[in-house]
Amino acid sequence: MTHESKQDAANGSTPEDKHLRRCIVTRHSQKREKMLRFVVSDAGVVTPDLAGRLPGRGIWLSARRDVLETARARHLFSKAAQRSVTIPDDLYERIVIGLEMRVVQVLGLARRAGQARTGFVKCREWISSGHVGLVIHDEDASPDELRRLLSGAAALPCVKLPSGTLAKAFGREHAVYAVVSRGALAQKLADAHERLTGLAGKPE
Repeated sequence: MTHESKQDAANGSTPEDKHLRRCIVTRHSQKREKMLRFVVSDAGVVTPDLAGRLPGRGIWLSARRDVLETARARHLFSKAAQRSVTIPDDLYERIVIGLEMRVVQVLGLARRAGQARTGFVKCREWISSGHVGLVIHDEDASPDELRRLLSGAAALPCVKLPSGTLAKAFGREHAVYAVVSRGALAQKLADAHERLTGLAGKPE
């Protein structure tokens, strides 16, 4: 059995469900893109791996703050790692900051790839063209203006970002709306946003 197969088995996954991981707290399985992965460093420190690329056996949690606190309180990281571990006091803050950075990074990738636009008029043009996969708006956006932007396309996935996040991603002083074309980057953004809002306890 390969290392990856052993890890899948340890996390409750079968070959047929290789993209699923089991939360060590809830014991529920979800797609790994919607969960939080942790690894234990050589020094024994629990480290978030939000991109899912760090080497080592993954420890998976549902993206909820209460789940994270339960794992900490019940020493489940140590049990999953089968060793003594150190949990940073600011682990929650590190995860939130990391997820916010991931949203900005993925949105920047979409912008550079020509798959994202900002500005009400440009966004509206793309929405009307029918190839938008995700609509993003600043938390300070006007509800009435947002409804006008989505006119005739209310079923489009729509996510809200903290004030200033869009502007940072597009390198502008001010940005309220953005759209991302259908595809892998739109899905990555949606997944990162879902993890962030779930962890912050702020469902849409």
